[in-house]
Amino acid sequence: MYGKPRGARRNGRARAIWTAIGIGALLVAATFAAERWIPQIFDAPLPDRAQDGLTLALSVLIESMPFVALGVFLSIVIQVWVPAHIIHRLLPKRAWARRMVMAGLGMLIPVCECGNVPFARGLMMRGLTPADTLAFLVAAPIVNPIVIITTHQAFGWSDGILVARILGGYVVALLIGWLYSRYPNPEGMLTEKFQMACDAAASETGPRWRLSLAQFVIELRAVMPALIIGSAIAGAVQVMIPRSILIAIGANPVLSVVAMMLLALTVAICSNVDSFFALSFASTFTTGSLVAFLIVGPIVDVKMIALLRTTFTTRVIAGLTTVTLLFGFAVGVVMNLVL
Repeated sequence: MYGKPRGARRNGRARAIWTAIGIGALLVAATFAAERWIPQIFDAPLPDRAQDGLTLALSVLIESMPFVALGVFLSIVIQVWVPAHIIHRLLPKRAWARRMVMAGLGMLIPVCECGNVPFARGLMMRGLTPADTLAFLVAAPIVNPIVIITTHQAFGWSDGILVARILGGYVVALLIGWLYSRYPNPEGMLTEKFQMACDAAASETGPRWRLSLAQFVIELRAVMPALIIGSAIAGAVQVMIPRSILIAIGANPVLSVVAMMLLALTVAICSNVDSFFALSFASTFTTGSLVAFLIVGPIVDVKMIALLRTTFTTRVIAGLTTVTLLFGFAVGVVMNLVL
């Protein structure tokens, strides 16, 4: 149950660290090469962009922290204070109905994607299946009340952007939940480290305040390193992609969707405020591309992928990302052709 020996796990972590360092070095080298050979495509010199990247990374981190704290708090409530039998009693017995309820649960929880991960971890520690939890994780950053309000404030009812975002987020959540409900080995979807955390939590005994403190430490140790790394990557990538190139293809019904999805993957803006960021592109980009951005970003941006990696295997995350991108692309192109 505890997987590989300690020495093998240590070697695996060392390889992962060196791989991350190698990728970072390649990105830096590519930035210097681009600065040297094609400087005209960038809007600012490298030192200024480096400072902007640090500022953006810190802003993503600071913006995410309150929601991470709320998500950890909800995780502790579910894991320590709510009996498991109550959760299972409230949910439908049929798998498809349970996934529909889980996908709609985000409408009651004002937490963005950062806080949903620790909350979802708490749900799985209480016995919910990975597929049911994924339905919640995918839908919640899009259908939660704050996101609905801010999207309406940014776009109103114009061009169906608000409705397309809510329905698109709910449908893709049900699709992903159904796909992974057919996974032959549900435990194989989860990382070894998270399975060990589940075992440790199940064996913990003692006063609830002590269990709450232990769960708080477990969640912060799991989520914070991923959040910091994801924020750093988001800040670096934002200053490496020239805005002029994105604007140049914004009117194309297909390329605009691809460009905004790539932007959604990299900017890592909290779903509670990403509508206002998308609004700044409304004059140059198509309606379908804006909807694709608003659906894809909260589910699989670089920050969210780093957070998901604390719980789900790389294979599961790759599949989740692929389905989300294909769905976002289809919705965006169809809206561009219809409107």
